[in-house]
Amino acid sequence: MKTEKQKMLSGQLYDASDIQLTKERLEARLLLKELNDLSEDKAESKNVILHKLLPNQGKNLFVQTPFYCDYGYNIITGNDVYFNFNCVVLDVIPVTIGSRTLIGPNVQLYTATHPINHKERASGLELAKPITIGEDVWIGGSTVVCPGVVIGDRSVIGAGSVVTKNIPADVFAAGNPCKVIRKLEA
Repeated sequence: MKTEKQKMLSGQLYDASDIQLTKERLEARLLLKELNDLSEDKAESKNVILHKLLPNQGKNLFVQTPFYCDYGYNIITGNDVYFNFNCVVLDVIPVTIGSRTLIGPNVQLYTATHPINHKERASGLELAKPITIGEDVWIGGSTVVCPGVVIGDRSVIGAGSVVTKNIPADVFAAGNPCKVIRKLEA
């Protein structure tokens, strides 16, 4: 029989109030509190905490605080990824971010979701769908990326967008819902 964590990581319905998952979220929250309370001149301390919180990061990850996430270990970044102020990553299942990707302020990446059927939703169980963001992507401020979305390499997402469907590589996309506006030079 699968544990609740195994169910969570495989995209199945799971119980988020599970003891192990609750403990892991608490550990992440304590690290986030420590990280977000550090003054700007404590870069070395910040990096130590970030390596604990986000063990699957590439080289030169930059996170401007405040920053929030559920677990941390499900955030997988390439090299030179930049998170601006006040980003939220609900990393119930992997959020993969390619190298040299820029994530604007107030961007929210949601893998967590709930059943559409009200009877299933009333059970209290939830599920998640992974998010994949390619290399050299720029996500404008206050964008929301919904569960299961893939954003292709080198694309730009306009500020304030709500990305509900996959976005191909090499495009500028914006809006609510986010739509391809034009092709970019590759």
